[in-house]
Amino acid sequence: MSKTSANFGGTVGWDEQTVIGKRAPRSADLKTESAIAAAQRAGVAIDTSKKFAAGHNKQHESAKNSAVLDRETEELHHERLNKDVARAIQQARVAKEWTQADLARNINEKQQIINEYEQSKAIPNQQILAKIERALGVKLRGKDVGQPLNSGPKKK
Repeated sequence: MSKTSANFGGTVGWDEQTVIGKRAPRSADLKTESAIAAAQRAGVAIDTSKKFAAGHNKQHESAKNSAVLDRETEELHHERLNKDVARAIQQARVAKEWTQADLARNINEKQQIINEYEQSKAIPNQQILAKIERALGVKLRGKDVGQPLNSGPKKK
């Protein structure tokens, strides 16, 4: 005698089993060895792969050892603007009776940049120094810092 029932128009025998609401485990659930073994016994397809540098932020990892970094403090900080150059910028600006905002507007930079250059806090940028040189007419790079800028043609 066989047991049959109407289940969506089909029949179910004794050796068949219908499970409703049971899903295969997600990959997030398969983190332990026992969970992986149980999933394999259940016949779930499992893909195991080692991710490259998983869990590590390699792009921001320091290339140097921290003990080496402690010993090499001099090469790890940025070069700041020389105080003589900062003083030359300030004196030339005052001689032209310009405010920091006037100079900044003249060279198309922010007033804060001029402030940092005059306080010797800025990291020297050759393009900005060249703009300030041209605007103030004073040499800021090379040997003769603070001397008038020669706008004549260069000698060959």
